[in-house]
Amino acid sequence: MRLHWLGRIGVFGLACLWLNATASTADVKSLASAVDEHYNHLQSLQANFTQVYRGSGMDRAESGTLWLKKPGKMRWEYRSPREKLFISDGKTVWFYVPADRQARKDSAKKLEDLRSPIAFLLGKTKLEKELQGLSLAPDVTPLDGGDVVLRGVPQAMTDQVSEVVLEITPEHQIRRIILQDVDGSTTEYRFSEQRSDVAVANGQFEFHPPSGTEVVEGMGP
Repeated sequence: MRLHWLGRIGVFGLACLWLNATASTADVKSLASAVDEHYNHLQSLQANFTQVYRGSGMDRAESGTLWLKKPGKMRWEYRSPREKLFISDGKTVWFYVPADRQARKDSAKKLEDLRSPIAFLLGKTKLEKELQGLSLAPDVTPLDGGDVVLRGVPQAMTDQVSEVVLEITPEHQIRRIILQDVDGSTTEYRFSEQRSDVAVANGQFEFHPPSGTEVVEGMGP
């Protein structure tokens, strides 16, 4: 009798696990679709950001303001701990450090994988298409208690990034992106005070080197 009941409990337990897994898969698909829907309708976005890099014995944090505008325009103004500018008009990318009096220039097409996860915020991709095995990440503590954390393996940049973690708010905004590099280092982007469809002129995404600035072709290593 005991074996009989144990067998029934085992079958019941497996059924529960299967149902939970099925429900989780459905939840992830629904959430991913809602995030896609949110960003696909945006034309522009402004947000405060913090970028954290951990690896090679370093732990470095930088912060500033980010502007995005379709198609493919972005402007990262770093203010702390050092002023820097990373800017693209969709065709040309510039990286400028005022203190160094140097600006690096390259083709946006050549660097299309650079910061590619930010394409999620531009509504250019579908999460389930870009991230294989997209699933819940219950082992990752969210920054905010009501958020949901997902993880997946990127289709692009597989030679550099082994995993992408996304933290999603109840409003279906991407609150945080964590890139796990194949060398064990991590780059984390945190976004706050996101403002949708802000008025931002195309001139914000143009760069003209100040007088006396050395211009270097190529982003280098």
